[in-house]
Amino acid sequence: MDSTWHQRPATDGQTVSDADATEDRAGADADAALFWERHYRTRRAWDTRVNPLLAETAAPLRPGTALDLGCGAGGDTVWLAQRGWRVTAVDISTTAVERVRRRARELGLEDRVTAERHDLAESFPVGGFDLVSAQYFHTPFPLARARVLRAAVHALRPGGLLLVVDHGSTAPWSWNQDPDVHRPSPREVAADLDLDPGRWAVLRADTPGRLATGPEGETATVVDNVLLVQRTEGAVTR
Repeated sequence: MDSTWHQRPATDGQTVSDADATEDRAGADADAALFWERHYRTRRAWDTRVNPLLAETAAPLRPGTALDLGCGAGGDTVWLAQRGWRVTAVDISTTAVERVRRRARELGLEDRVTAERHDLAESFPVGGFDLVSAQYFHTPFPLARARVLRAAVHALRPGGLLLVVDHGSTAPWSWNQDPDVHRPSPREVAADLDLDPGRWAVLRADTPGRLATGPEGETATVVDNVLLVQRTEGAVTR
């Protein structure tokens, strides 16, 4: 996903019934699915490059099982699979999932890539993972993002890593140019995970800058918010 995540504020002190809240949530989920489906169906060009911070983090690792949350065009999924990882790629868009499957087949990687459609507000992939990647896991629709990321950190195998990379600044080509938008810091994201320090360790929480390229080839320096968490419980020390 590549848009700014958003949580709606409370509604002027009004009381919302459970039935109304359920209906409202169902409508929001349907809107989110439609939005991302249209996004990928109408996308003229698919950026299939790996996200640089994922490559930096995963390159020195021994390949294992990986989960790509919000896989989109599948650049990260394919990069990992080409390096020996077995990857579960998930997205809310059926079109994105089908295209990742097709690309994996075309590259002879179908035995290493499992692409699944998930609305992560409702379901989460089963299994344990050595690496979970959440690259720019944002959406303009209501999403209990912290709950999804908590599910991700609990899905780590001993020694496994969760890498969360968020937008830390607004690029000139971003659709959301609101100067007042709040972008949670890596430490804020970590706090939302409510990590037990006896089971997980924060290995990285910083805000590096990089030169990014926009959809029309324009460039700008942007900031990323980077959080890297390791499940230390049960990990084998060498």
